[in-house]
Amino acid sequence: MSEFKGKLRCGVVGLGVGKRRHIEGYRTHPNAEVVAIADLDPARLEDVGNAYGIDKRYPTLTDMLRHEKLDVISIATPNKLHMPQTVEALEAGCHVLCEKPMAMTEKDGLKMIEASKRTGKRVMINFSSRISPEAYAIKRAVDAGTLGDIYFARSIWMRRRRLPGFGGWFGKKELSGGGPLIDIGVHRLDLAVWLMNFPKPTWVMGATYDPIAQEIARKEGKEYDVEDLAVAMIKFENGATLELEASWCSHIKEREHVSTRLLGTKGGILHHNIGDVYDSFADIYLEKDGCQYDMRLHPPVPDVHVNMYNLIEAIIKDKPHDCTPEQGLYNMRILDAIYKSAETNKPVKIKS
Repeated sequence: MSEFKGKLRCGVVGLGVGKRRHIEGYRTHPNAEVVAIADLDPARLEDVGNAYGIDKRYPTLTDMLRHEKLDVISIATPNKLHMPQTVEALEAGCHVLCEKPMAMTEKDGLKMIEASKRTGKRVMINFSSRISPEAYAIKRAVDAGTLGDIYFARSIWMRRRRLPGFGGWFGKKELSGGGPLIDIGVHRLDLAVWLMNFPKPTWVMGATYDPIAQEIARKEGKEYDVEDLAVAMIKFENGATLELEASWCSHIKEREHVSTRLLGTKGGILHHNIGDVYDSFADIYLEKDGCQYDMRLHPPVPDVHVNMYNLIEAIIKDKPHDCTPEQGLYNMRILDAIYKSAETNKPVKIKS
């Protein structure tokens, strides 16, 4: 294949907290250029547009697509909009990078996959927990058989008091689909099952709670109808078990506790944040010749790029990309089952 010469024209829809990373992510690739942005907030549009020198600014995705010919679009809007906006962008001839979670439900995720197949355009889900040097190194160790057969995992994202956009769309089920489970828990779910090579889930037992957030909402006069803590046990066909915990506000010591532990027949790993920030370490624990060993990764790890870079690279080289919509659908299927189990107070079987 001849070397790609031009630049792919990219657009970003949704410029809220953290979404500027999409613009910066595309700028890491020499063959990508963010030429247009869209957001309902005029002040945010002006602020981000001025900061990054982007003159093409629109209130909605529809307006952007009407006036711009784009190759790639990032969807970074409230969860309720992920499916319809992804389908709209695909049908306009664009590849899509959609923020996590993939959608509100598995049913909506299926519509996104069907649109991708129908249009021949890619959909990538922004599972950013996979793209750290530590995660890449752990994945390589797992795939090399260092841990043997993985039979247990525990993946956690717990916060002491960090309710995102309290009173906004995050706390409204109609717009978000749920609380910390679908917001931050999906990251730790995805990391764990990615490392475990996506074993087939058979059933889940889940529970959700909301006493702390509901009391805060009552005192502040805010609307809030999602959980503030979710826990689950997920059982897989190969016999492995995954425990998942996610919370925005719990009585814990740390401001942020983020970790994923895997136990295998030959070794174990721990991926854990450092202090109350998102820097992390990765340790591997092994037994060799009757002795116990600890190994710690020391970055950098080569060829680790953000998902914006990875998508552009896959497009121009016409190669498969990671964080596929099928993997996003796998995660949605488990999330749906956890919420159903919490609602019915019963285990839920998962049909694949």
